Amino acid sequence: MPVSDPPWWHPDRFQQRQAKLVARTRITQEIRRLFRALDFIEVETPALQISPGMEPHLTAFATDLVEPFGGGRRLYLHTSPEFAMKKLLVAGVPRLFQLARVYRNGERSPLHHPEFTMLEWYRAGAGWRELVSDCQALLVAAADAAGVRMLAWRGRSADPRAAWEWLSVHAAFQRYAGIDLPACLGDSARLAAEARGIGIEPGSEDQWDDVFFRIFLDRIEPHLGLGAPTVLHGYPAAMAALARLDAADPSLAERFELYVAGVELANGFGELTDAGEQRRRFQADMALKERLYRTTYPIDEDFLAALEHGMPESAGIALGFDRLVMLATGAQRIDDVLWAPVAG
Repeated sequence: MPVSDPPWWHPDRFQQRQAKLVARTRITQEIRRLFRALDFIEVETPALQISPGMEPHLTAFATDLVEPFGGGRRLYLHTSPEFAMKKLLVAGVPRLFQLARVYRNGERSPLHHPEFTMLEWYRAGAGWRELVSDCQALLVAAADAAGVRMLAWRGRSADPRAAWEWLSVHAAFQRYAGIDLPACLGDSARLAAEARGIGIEPGSEDQWDDVFFRIFLDRIEPHLGLGAPTVLHGYPAAMAALARLDAADPSLAERFELYVAGVELANGFGELTDAGEQRRRFQADMALKERLYRTTYPIDEDFLAALEHGMPESAGIALGFDRLVMLATGAQRIDDVLWAPVAG
C-alpha cells in the first residue's frame, strides 16, 4: 500500500512549514506598515456579493441567502473584492487596500488554491505607473521581512532591488515567439497560422484570445521576471478587462502584469470609469461565458450605478499574497505557505 503524506496539521509536517508561516506573518505586518506609511486606509468588504466577478474563465462558489422572514436570493463568494472597493472610491476613500480572502472554484495547483489571499489596492488621482512604484517597495519589504535577497521559485530567481525590466506585450511576442502581434490583432486565422509556424497547434474552436494565451503560456511567460521582476505592459485593447484604453494609443489598454521568477504575481489597471463601456464589456464577457460554459453570473447593477455617479480617475491592482510569500520563502507550492489549506 502506498504511504500517503500526513495531514497538514500533523506536527511533523507542520514543523516543515513553520519557518515559512512565521515569515508569512512578518510579511503581513510589513505590508500593513508600508501601506500606513503611504497614507492608505485598510478596508474590509463582504465576501458575499451579488456578482462574483465577470472574468469569463473563472468559476465562483454560489450560496443561497435566506432572509429572516422568508424569501432569499442567490449570492456568490467573490473572486476579487474589486467591485466593493471601487464603490468605496466613489464614496470618497482616496487610497485603500485590503488583504482579502477570495474564492475560485476548480483551481488547485502549485500556484492555485480554491481559497486564497489577495492583496488589492487603489489610488484615486493616480496612473498605473504609480502602482509599479508601490510594487517595487512592496517586494523589497517582503524580501527584507523574510530575510532574503532574492525572490525565488523552482530554480528561478529575481532580485527586487535590481533594475526592473519594462517589456511591452508586442515586444515580448516578437522577442520570444518571433510574432508580429500588431499585424495579427483581431485576426484569429492569422494568429493561428503564426502559432502553427512555431509548433503550437490551436484548438478548432479557439478564438483570438485563446490562441494568444496558448502562445503566451508556452513561449513567453517562462522568460519573464528572471534576474529581476518584469513589468509586462501595453496589452491589446481586446484584453482590457476593467482597464481604460490608452489615450495615446487606443489599440492598447492601460494594463500591466508583474512577473517574478516566472510567476505571474499581480495585475494592474488604469481603471475604467465609463459605466456604459463597462456594461458593454460585462455583457460581452457573459455572452462568452454562456457560449463556453453554459452559465452566466449577474451583473452588479449597484457597481455600474456607482460608476455612473462618478468614480474618480484611479489606478488599482490585485496581487497574489500567497504567491508573494512563496517567492520570499522559497516554497514550492502554495499549500506550504497556508496556515491551514483547504481539505482536498
